[in-house]
Amino acid sequence: MVIRLASLLVALTLVFCQEDNEIVTKNFLGIGRMQAVAVSGRLICNGRPATNIKIKLYENEILFDRLMEESRTDSNGQFRVSGSKREISRIDPKVNVYHKCNYNGLCSKKFTIKIPKDYINRGSQAERTYDIGTLNLANKYPGESTDCIN
Repeated sequence: MVIRLASLLVALTLVFCQEDNEIVTKNFLGIGRMQAVAVSGRLICNGRPATNIKIKLYENEILFDRLMEESRTDSNGQFRVSGSKREISRIDPKVNVYHKCNYNGLCSKKFTIKIPKDYINRGSQAERTYDIGTLNLANKYPGESTDCIN
């Protein structure tokens, strides 16, 4: 009975997945591979630098997204966030931007930018940075909403 239970546990910990046409054996109980990503950009509001804007880098998960790093824009509206996570499959990073440009509500406006897979690398440090360029927060963005608990 103990041998069967131990064999079952070992079998359950191994996961076989195909990635980039290569079959890889992973340990389901915490052993994956470290992956990293970095994002930078500049935010403006009506032509002026958007200072102190909250930026959050998340790993998109099924139930709850995992915060990788939080930052704020500097006096020129620039930011850079980076993070890493150990994951069995490829990470699915995104950046949330929280702002009040041209908005007087109690909460913040929020929009999300998904990060292309080309900017994810193995390891704990990002090798490349995804530059979103300069975004005017006065514009409307797809999926934009309000968020009171950011």
